Amino acid sequence: MNERQSLLHSTIRLSGVVPQSVVDGTGLRFTLFTQGCPHRCPQCQNPHTHAYGGGKLYKLDDLAALYKKNPLLDGVTFSGGEPFCHPAQCAAFARTVKEAGGSVWCYSGYTLEQLTEAAKKNPAAAEFLQLIDVLVDGRYIHAQKNHTLKFVGSDNQRIIDLKQMRENKSDQIILYPV
Repeated sequence: MNERQSLLHSTIRLSGVVPQSVVDGTGLRFTLFTQGCPHRCPQCQNPHTHAYGGGKLYKLDDLAALYKKNPLLDGVTFSGGEPFCHPAQCAAFARTVKEAGGSVWCYSGYTLEQLTEAAKKNPAAAEFLQLIDVLVDGRYIHAQKNHTLKFVGSDNQRIIDLKQMRENKSDQIILYPV
């Protein structure tokens, strides 16, 4: 068994799973809410995801089987908590979704710039970042809350089209059109 196959047989701590969501990115999404968050943004919409020991363990291969059962899904969305607290497991699941033709969205309290720096020291984070098509980055800031925006909670957050940036071989931020 290679490392990737081994990872798919491992577990991930999640706060929950939403098998069909239309609010966590474009199209019909399979959303995983990771458990554990270092940001602990004041007035976070998911404060129950902050504790690292909360939630429950899920087998990645069980999640993959559940994902593959629904041919209507457009992809997976990783939310949280903080998905980059589980980069190896998220990367393994994201690769499975990509192989099935799906897209990968990820919500992170870290900025793209912070994730890019972290990826230089963490191969699992680097792999996960390379598999993400659309990154919603930045901490939730309640003073900048904005109900008129799609897919974000506060004005400081960006919806970044990482897939387009890779295709263009660009270091310049390309925002995803919503």
